[in-house]
Amino acid sequence: MASHFANGIPPRLYLWQRVREYAVPPSMIETATARRAAGDWAGACAAARIDVDLDLRAVRHRHGTDLTTLLRADLRRLAPDLLRWHMPRIAPDGRLRPGLTLSLARYRASGPTPLHLVVRTPPAWADAGQRMSLTLWEGPGTGSPAHHSQHPHPPHHPHPHPDRRFRLDLHRHLWDAGRSGELGWRCGARQASSGAPPLPVQDVTDGLTTPGSPWAVTRWAAEAELLLRDEGRHRGAFAVRLGARERAAFALVAPDDSHVPTLRPLRETALSPQEVAALPLLPEAAARVLPDLELLRSGLVTAGRLHPLVAAALPVPASAPVAGPAVEAADPHRVDCRGEVHRIALRDGVLTAVDHDPAELRREELLVALGGPALPCLRAIDSVHRSPQALPAVRERLRHGDVTGALAVVEGLLGPAAVLRDGPLRQELEAAAARRVEHGLFRSGLVAVHPAAGTGGGRADGEHTATDHRPRLDRRTPASMRRKRTGRGRPRTGLAC
Repeated sequence: MASHFANGIPPRLYLWQRVREYAVPPSMIETATARRAAGDWAGACAAARIDVDLDLRAVRHRHGTDLTTLLRADLRRLAPDLLRWHMPRIAPDGRLRPGLTLSLARYRASGPTPLHLVVRTPPAWADAGQRMSLTLWEGPGTGSPAHHSQHPHPPHHPHPHPDRRFRLDLHRHLWDAGRSGELGWRCGARQASSGAPPLPVQDVTDGLTTPGSPWAVTRWAAEAELLLRDEGRHRGAFAVRLGARERAAFALVAPDDSHVPTLRPLRETALSPQEVAALPLLPEAAARVLPDLELLRSGLVTAGRLHPLVAAALPVPASAPVAGPAVEAADPHRVDCRGEVHRIALRDGVLTAVDHDPAELRREELLVALGGPALPCLRAIDSVHRSPQALPAVRERLRHGDVTGALAVVEGLLGPAAVLRDGPLRQELEAAAARRVEHGLFRSGLVAVHPAAGTGGGRADGEHTATDHRPRLDRRTPASMRRKRTGRGRPRTGLAC
């Protein structure tokens, strides 16, 4: 185990370990890769559960052939399974961050605002299936333009603007199959393995460079240079989001353009919170250490468990553990039944007690229906139907939208002809089906917001009015209102002065 994990593996890595096991199954990677290699980018998106909400004919009619050619080239290079692999996720289940609009590429258009190729995640109440959507964003006030969409009524999205904290237009190697090889040096893994010195960082904030820290501080100078260059500057100040209410400001400085830039922290007295919020923000993909790199170094995954494009770009640690042979499930199952060891196995697509005569089993089942005690073999079969040992694996697959994988696990346990009985397993499958209906209503535009959103004094149709909606805090909020909303001192009633 690496020295920087000698004091224990951070809990966040166990979350990423589950994500890497269930969120992007090998079957999805294989199917999406085959369709992308055949030139079917739309089929690859369908295999990766990404809905395409754009029409290239409408884009060409509105923005011209040149822009459509660039867009089509990016769509052909898009590896949707690799994009899903690197999408932002949230605790505790590692599901996709809900309600997110993430920019993949930007194109110059005739208007004042460039076009963005964006991927969107649905709100939390409609995230069943963990599906995403791919569309174009024109600028403020447009949301998801109907003239680009294949749907006459594009679904409402809570945050249609691209989030500058989560943006991949500066990190094409996280979704572009042709540039995935850049991952090694963009995350600093190739430099560390080759012995090259990291980029200089001067007097970084205390605590960010401790062992096991998730912050990729040694890469901030190089990534900030790319960020500022995208803003039209070569040097200047930028911010890094360290927490929900904590940001650190740095200045990228160098004697001249021929020198490697370094970071210089800006003290709290140099800039006000409003000025820090207005600075260019370093994206999360550049601010944090790549999770796959940490998983490899800690030994929680092997290179064979990673996405093939990711495994090819990252160096395998010399001390990486070697995966042992897979443990096969016990089949047939063995049960102590009336002083003998009996077998339970799949026969004709159904889990059956093979050491009992069919007539005997029918008599025992009738006896159980009348209230009598059940055979140990029948009790074992009933337990597998209601709450099998593989229930956690089925639950994890359903949470990440892998319904096909979950049903494959169930069929491997009970057989394809089995009839589910009441219990936790059936409840999980029924709940997953109900959540998929909610996602379908969201996609169709029949339900714009969660049905419970209107119970707090709003309108009956779920829409907020000007009086019941509490405005969000942003950099345009007046300082007096910000202090009032975020201050710890609150007036309290019923207390003696």
